Amino acid sequence: MNPALYDYSNSGTLETHPSRTLRFFAQFFSVLFHPLLITTYVFAFLVYVHPSAFEGVDEHTKNLRMVSVILYTVFFPGFSLILAWRLKLIKGLSLNNRQDRLVGFIVTMFFYFWTSYVFRNLPDTPPVVVHFVLGTFLVVCATWMCTIFYKVSLHAAAMGGLIAFSILFGRQDPFVSGLYIILPIGIAGIVCSSRMILGAHNRFEMVSGFFVGILAQSIAWLF
Repeated sequence: MNPALYDYSNSGTLETHPSRTLRFFAQFFSVLFHPLLITTYVFAFLVYVHPSAFEGVDEHTKNLRMVSVILYTVFFPGFSLILAWRLKLIKGLSLNNRQDRLVGFIVTMFFYFWTSYVFRNLPDTPPVVVHFVLGTFLVVCATWMCTIFYKVSLHAAAMGGLIAFSILFGRQDPFVSGLYIILPIGIAGIVCSSRMILGAHNRFEMVSGFFVGILAQSIAWLF
């Protein structure tokens, strides 16, 4: 038994506390799979790994699309949050309180809507991309609405959306593989466990966020 993981309260009750190493890895995976990065990871898979998602599209166009996704779903939202923080519109970049989250989600919502709009109107965009980017926009919208009432987990919502996308895409993909489901579920387990270890959310905030992500991404596939 590792004594670094345990402590005793004043009442003599044994309480568990994550070790410093465990918290380090929990923080690492929280950053590695930050919600703003999930769209980039999935898009990179579709562009550079999947054998047919962007079939017939030249490499230059693929690279331009990849850069566009990085700019509109990572760089611009991140830069806008930094600007809002410097202007004291939010208290911190971690968006720990609901007021900061409401501002941050509105900023992110704008860029994700623009991404969805642009890709929907590009003639060479595969349908799977149209569905996915619309789903990410709906996930942000849904989490923003939930945040009005409580501090829903955006990490869990992103993981729910990732799993829903994997299942829905796998149902119609002739190149479907078991990794489509195994890998997202494994990542979701690591990320959600990491958020719980860090004490960022309670169980209800995690579970509800997860199902919000599944529902939002599923709705996107109807359009």
